[in-house]
Amino acid sequence: MFSWLARMASACWKPVRRYARMNKDDDEDCSLEDSLLWSRDLENHSYGDFSFAVVQANEVIEDFSQVEIGRDATFVGVYDGHGGPDASRFICDHLFKNLMKLAQESGDITGDVLQRAFLATEEGFLTLVRRSWGIKPTIAAMGSCCLVGVIWRGTLYVGNVGDSRAVVGCLGKSNKIVAEQLTRDHNASIEEVRQELKTLHPDDSHIVVMKHGVWRIKGIIQVSRSIGDAYLKKPEFSLDPSFPRFHLAEPLRRPVLTAEPSLSTRVLQPNDKFLIFASDGLWEHLSNQRAVDIVYNYPRAGIAKRLVKAALTEAARKREMRYDDLKKLEKGTRRFFHDDITVVVIFLDHEFEGKKAHVPELSVRGFTDTVGPSKFSVLRGVDENG
Repeated sequence: MFSWLARMASACWKPVRRYARMNKDDDEDCSLEDSLLWSRDLENHSYGDFSFAVVQANEVIEDFSQVEIGRDATFVGVYDGHGGPDASRFICDHLFKNLMKLAQESGDITGDVLQRAFLATEEGFLTLVRRSWGIKPTIAAMGSCCLVGVIWRGTLYVGNVGDSRAVVGCLGKSNKIVAEQLTRDHNASIEEVRQELKTLHPDDSHIVVMKHGVWRIKGIIQVSRSIGDAYLKKPEFSLDPSFPRFHLAEPLRRPVLTAEPSLSTRVLQPNDKFLIFASDGLWEHLSNQRAVDIVYNYPRAGIAKRLVKAALTEAARKREMRYDDLKKLEKGTRRFFHDDITVVVIFLDHEFEGKKAHVPELSVRGFTDTVGPSKFSVLRGVDENG
């Protein structure tokens, strides 16, 4: 028997039923528009509606994502992989489970619990790398950005490694919608990140290198924090010159990347109208303010897809193309124009102040379903009587 506090952390995710399944055929206009774009126009979560969309650019999609819904809580995860899909897939399969296990042990969901869930997921993936490295050495070069948001009892907890981003749309003065970024981008293109790396590695003059006009850590990778990328964290996983893309000129003396997340906590207020969680493929082409303006000024249904299309239209414009021409390109070729993009928009419709979580004595079970090229695990609480 759990104590009340232990049960409190698990009560929001009740026994589940199949809630949403979506594939190409579910998106009515998919075949007429963009065959690599999947979406779900509008669904319900604990505090309102949500919309999501994903577009594929790589030959094998590296973005995974999930929305977990309980009666009193909502979990969002966006996992932007690189080097292959193994790390982002592993995170999608394990991070939420790790969070629930740790929340049950501590009796609550807190920033510290979320941080430990990140680190437990990192340790689990490095264990997988250790087991697989002998027969699949490239798994040591697979990693993922990881963006997680948890709404629990009226408070939003956000954790992030990498350059995916969470933004809140707040209603400000004169009813003007204002974008507020909730996460910090861990990308070497940012001067603050480069200075942080130089401070951490004062004896390494090549910790950040400009290569082909882009700042990269060790001349290889742009993000300074990730889950995975074992070859940049542990010398035992160094790759030899037969893998020139990932070979380090000098032996690794200490980790150059970390899985330690940046954390933020926000007590949600009535003027917080919606949240946007998205991989960096969206933010490469849309500013925070433009994204929230789109969400605020257009109908909710299909709003995540509208954001993706706005980004793709901008990506095409930068190459003096039209989106109608871009969407005719095959996966793989599309990567020369844009990245895989995942967008989840969470609308906040409830008054949060004074909201209390109902605490039945129930276990937590998960159901996952493959949605288009990416994984959306959608859990919805079910009353004991129905």
